Amino acid sequence: MDRYESLRHWARVRPLANALRHKRRGRWHGWRWIDVLRDAERLADGLRQHGLGSQSRLLLSGPFEPDLLLLALAARSLGAEVASLDDQLPSEALRQSLWRLRPSHVFIGSGRQWARWQAAVHRGPAPRLLIVSAPGDLPRSTHPSWLSFSQLLGGADGSRRQGRRRWSHAAVQLWSEEGTCWQGGLEVLLEHWLGSGHSLAFPESPGSAARDRREMAPSDLLLSPQGQQGLQDQLAALLAGWRRFWAWPAGQPHHVLAWLLERQARRLLGVGRLRCVWQPAQSPGALPGWIAGLERRPP
Repeated sequence: MDRYESLRHWARVRPLANALRHKRRGRWHGWRWIDVLRDAERLADGLRQHGLGSQSRLLLSGPFEPDLLLLALAARSLGAEVASLDDQLPSEALRQSLWRLRPSHVFIGSGRQWARWQAAVHRGPAPRLLIVSAPGDLPRSTHPSWLSFSQLLGGADGSRRQGRRRWSHAAVQLWSEEGTCWQGGLEVLLEHWLGSGHSLAFPESPGSAARDRREMAPSDLLLSPQGQQGLQDQLAALLAGWRRFWAWPAGQPHHVLAWLLERQARRLLGVGRLRCVWQPAQSPGALPGWIAGLERRPP
């Protein structure tokens, strides 16, 4: 079953179940499976009107969040190729990537990326359409053919709903705080999200990821190896500080104080109910010790 057919499946069998969550301007918003399908269909119609078809290539650059996933699904439903590009590339590397990939359509995650893209397009191949997720005060005269995401969607802001904290913390909740700098990460997200039918959540920004992760308390983490290393470093720093404060020997992992501190560390990191951390298929075997520790439920 391809990605778009998987979306249709979940919209049919679980139309009102939550599919996506994203924190925006301090509030959690949610999309049901039927909302995701409807928005993807509207986006496909908008992309078709702007020339995207089976011979086109959509290039995505920015943090992973619902707008990016919806565009990827919409483009694939039209038979277009979808590629992703590191959103931290400097202008010259960006220009070289544009020459190599030759995208017909481009999506960038925010107006903050605009200066680099403007410089790269000026000296390289210009896409037919540039879509900006949050253009802000971007002057319309800067590019002859660009649209905000909401305009492509049809002038609306999508089917998202402000979410009261109704979700059950017993439910499976996928979590990602990555972006297109994670090579292959988009396929990991689509595979686990559409393959499982579980809700997938995103933080408001990289800077708020720890706080938002703590609020969401996810059960499954979809993190790149670099993201996992960052979480490991946070855990190690937290526990090292507490060990010094409590004069707790590192060689006593079964001490009741060690258990209490690790439990508190899990809560502060937002992984208190963690059950799974994504691992690359080429890395079978036992999970790294720090992940196994995070996944270990209190007795």
